[in-house]
Amino acid sequence: MASLAITFGSGAMTNSIADMSQTELFLMIGSNPDTSHPTIGLRVHQAVDRGAKLIVVDPRKTQLAARADLWLRIQPGTDVAFLNGLMHIILKEDLWDKKFVTERTEDFDEVQRMMEKYTPACVSEITGLSEEELHQCARMYAAPGRHAIFHGMGITHYSTGTDRVKSIANLAMLCGKVGVAGGGCNPLRGQNNVQGACDMGALFNTLPGYGGLNDEELFDKYEKLWKIKLPRRPGKPATEVWENILKGDIRGLYVFGEDPAVADTNIAHVQEALDEVDFLVVQDIFLTDTAKMADVVLPAACFAEKDGTFASTERRVQRVRKAVEPPGEAKPDWQIFCELSKKMGYDMEYASAEEIFEEVRKLLPQYAGITYKRLDEVGLQWPVPSEDHPGTPVLHTRTFTRGRGLFVAEDYIPPREPADEEYPMLFTTGREYARYNFSSMTGKTPEIDALAPECQAEINPADAARLGIKEGSRVRITSRRGSVEIKATITDRSQEGTVFTTYNYVDTPVNFLTLDALDRLSRTPEYKLCAVRVEVVEG
Repeated sequence: MASLAITFGSGAMTNSIADMSQTELFLMIGSNPDTSHPTIGLRVHQAVDRGAKLIVVDPRKTQLAARADLWLRIQPGTDVAFLNGLMHIILKEDLWDKKFVTERTEDFDEVQRMMEKYTPACVSEITGLSEEELHQCARMYAAPGRHAIFHGMGITHYSTGTDRVKSIANLAMLCGKVGVAGGGCNPLRGQNNVQGACDMGALFNTLPGYGGLNDEELFDKYEKLWKIKLPRRPGKPATEVWENILKGDIRGLYVFGEDPAVADTNIAHVQEALDEVDFLVVQDIFLTDTAKMADVVLPAACFAEKDGTFASTERRVQRVRKAVEPPGEAKPDWQIFCELSKKMGYDMEYASAEEIFEEVRKLLPQYAGITYKRLDEVGLQWPVPSEDHPGTPVLHTRTFTRGRGLFVAEDYIPPREPADEEYPMLFTTGREYARYNFSSMTGKTPEIDALAPECQAEINPADAARLGIKEGSRVRITSRRGSVEIKATITDRSQEGTVFTTYNYVDTPVNFLTLDALDRLSRTPEYKLCAVRVEVVEG
């Protein structure tokens, strides 16, 4: 499930990956790129090798945490308090960029007022970090230089995900670290081409190119081109589909390129809805768990069997070229959509992926100057407003999209499901670098099975001793939504009181445990944290 990280409007990196060679300090929060984004992780390691400073904010001891100049082992779910605490110190010690804030931002007074209560003592109590660590981090980030914030699903996959992203933006603007090469706010997206899908309007509340649903002029443009009347209302967020099915408001569902039967939070609830829906169509390259539940399965071509474009996390649009023919009856997604549309009474006539892209260029200002001919030579970072424009490696160099950058102060809201007597530990998840998402593709490769053969639950030695867990023990992890059995490994990589595991294994469906509480704006679920009970499985 792709999350919507609302960083300065688009959810994309403000800077380019190549910029990382100029970054003098990395603030890595809620991301472990070594496993989630290995090519970016490699760039961070290379930067540290050449002398760049690294701050890692992570409850878990990762490879990057071990290399960091400052590793902050924060309590899970307390990032907004932490970020507000940094801003409190930066304001109190007069380390903020007055020129940038005065000339390029607005509503700064709101942040000043909100930050007053986030004293080092208060934030230390919430986050588990020492006051000394908070001061050190604030001074390092606010110091002169090209400093970049990188964040991932450990920020956005919470019911307060947008609060966290806005707090990151507040911190970057406060210190004037936006609009410069080697700086900025850089969200690392969850899956390949999530950025492209969002650009094309695959969101419940925007049109392609992030156009608003109240933009009548934009609707007129679409309706004139397509000769059809379009609805003006927002769609249903993907995370709300399941409840709407069970309420009877959604009776048919068309899923492509997703496997929600194993990938969504609280999958018992999802599977109940998939059983309940009147008509389910799945379009995919493999017979996934979701496809096995479908009334109709449409075989799709994979990336190497079709032409098209992808847009990466750095806003770079690149060509994908057909290498082999699709097997059997499989077809590119766009051809399936066109044929289905025609059978439903609307002739959607395109001769090629390039012809569709030409229409995209006409409709999306960010893509106006991008052509296949240009992409044959090099990928381009949007916005590219004209064919003689070189692309935009760094956003917001002179002004923000809305004019002035808007400070939005967010108060800390505790995690939705804290540990208690019945469920005394916290459960969190991450990625296994050798596998991709839920193994619908990588699970079919024996060499990958040899590299990463099974899912394991990381248990801190203190917790293991208290619970009678030994290395290799089978344990049952139970939340308010379900249970899963898994092999334990004892390690100090996970902090005391927290269980960590990867979510990539279909035979260990950990999303029976995860919480489906939703962010009020993005409607992203709280994948990253829930309360659990851990017990040794006898025999």
